[in-house]
Amino acid sequence: MDAAVDHVAAHGIADLSLRRLGAAIVVSHRMLIHYFGSKEQLLVEIVRTSERRQRDVLSRLRLEPGLSPADVSRLLWRQLTDPRLAGQERLFFEICGHALRGRSEAVPVLEGIVTDWLEPLAVAEVRAGADPALARNRARLGLATVRGLLLDLLATGDRAGVDAAMEEFLRLYYSSE
Repeated sequence: MDAAVDHVAAHGIADLSLRRLGAAIVVSHRMLIHYFGSKEQLLVEIVRTSERRQRDVLSRLRLEPGLSPADVSRLLWRQLTDPRLAGQERLFFEICGHALRGRSEAVPVLEGIVTDWLEPLAVAEVRAGADPALARNRARLGLATVRGLLLDLLATGDRAGVDAAMEEFLRLYYSSE
């Protein structure tokens, strides 16, 4: 799975076939079908794995000594907006779109797409001094803002504008504590 995520991040999914992916990651396309059932189900698992990786990065950053919550947010933002991850980010929005349109193979991606982030983000909010009653709302706001700005970056390519918007969000977000 890690090799598949890395391949998609590097090459995108525009011309992705199971045969080509299998050859690139040295796995038979038949094994991919056996394990995942279809190309779309494999893409759902790639999105889930990518999301899990991002949550792991957040967890590691929070353990770094001397980093404020805003510093952690900035470092995670740089990670998420690394141009090498643009293929994964595009795939995330594409698969979510398919799921929201009811495509049965893609619908499973919606399970946990928000809730898997809320708990660790809410815990981080409380540790940073947020009111526990508001922590989950703040976590949802932060997640929605990051995803919205990622979509903005993919749609417009305006890195400077999106980075400035993120800085403004962080200024407002952390000044309200």
